[in-house]
Amino acid sequence: ANTPDQKQLEEEKARMTKEEQAECFHFKPLYQRAAIVAAGPFANFLLAIIIFTFFFWIIGQNVLSPRVDSIQEGSAAERAGIMVGDIIKEIDGKEIESFDQMVNIVSLSSDTEISLIVERNSQELVLLATPERVKDVDPFGNPISIGRLGIGRDGTPDNFSKVRYPLPEALAKGAGQTWFIIDRTVVFLGRLFQGKEDAGQISGPLRIAQISGQVATIGLAALINLAAILSVSIGFINLLPIPMLDGGHLLFYAYEAVAGKPLNERAQDYGFRIGIALVLSMMVFATWNDLVHLFQF
Repeated sequence: ANTPDQKQLEEEKARMTKEEQAECFHFKPLYQRAAIVAAGPFANFLLAIIIFTFFFWIIGQNVLSPRVDSIQEGSAAERAGIMVGDIIKEIDGKEIESFDQMVNIVSLSSDTEISLIVERNSQELVLLATPERVKDVDPFGNPISIGRLGIGRDGTPDNFSKVRYPLPEALAKGAGQTWFIIDRTVVFLGRLFQGKEDAGQISGPLRIAQISGQVATIGLAALINLAAILSVSIGFINLLPIPMLDGGHLLFYAYEAVAGKPLNERAQDYGFRIGIALVLSMMVFATWNDLVHLFQF
């Protein structure tokens, strides 16, 4: 609902008792209203942090070190001068702890030059590489379009290490994993608006249901991990500054904090109309992507 303007607030306040005013959302201090609106998305983030912390602390993490065991001929890695035996230490200033983490970063860097710090013979070198966009399929056979360097890692059990973290470190890693998902989402959206990513990768409820079913075949732990990822995504989407979403309400509250009064009702009304049009358009677009994908699949 729209935030009433000052005149409406005064008229409504005059009709209410002090007890009713104390319970009314619109008469609460601005910081309390903002906190109430922000509580939903941040609860999504908190749930994800708790789930990730549980995995890092109780179950542990299978870590495959970011060592280069093979290089595809003619690949971006070969052109960049990466060699077998190199260990990837950093990508664009982000410390790399596992091969999977490196893949997640490179996959959203197609046709964009990235800076890598590699360890070779106990020395660190700075190399520049431009991952190539390739069409591939995920482990379930779903088509994907990602960036690739062209390096491989021997995924034999002997190369994995099982790591369980103490609770404080697990909590920090859980928060870090949540932030990493948000960061990758922001990067994807930025690249999408620049035309560097395929909008067909945006998924709606149909494909999410399909992926959930596929992940469930792996086991309960994988499904819970997917739930944490989806929780982060839902929280992030709700914080977008679009009227109708929590982020839109927070945007109006930011205006109220600066102007000292709520945005007038007419402006809010237009804002909510634009917001609902954007939200519905995104839903239709995502559902269309889902249908196209499911028919192709």
